[in-house]
Amino acid sequence: MIFIYLIVISLLAIILTVYDKSAARRFAWRIKERTLLIVSALGGSVAMLLTMLAIRHKTQRMKFMVGLPLIIITQIVIVVYILTRAYL
Repeated sequence: MIFIYLIVISLLAIILTVYDKSAARRFAWRIKERTLLIVSALGGSVAMLLTMLAIRHKTQRMKFMVGLPLIIITQIVIVVYILTRAYL
């Protein structure tokens, strides 16, 4: 069940990132940065970071190039903590 959730949230992160890049080129309605960060914090951080690097979107924004790795590290720490507590 958790894997399905992670796949769905990762796909959503990819779709939002690609859409935002496309909208930026067309000067169209954009995705709020807060929304992108929330989706990444909900589990789409790896997919979003890889997508941003692949399509060169928001790579000049410190909020994303520092924030997303910090979110990923935080998520790893939480998972490791939960797993170690489960086996103690």
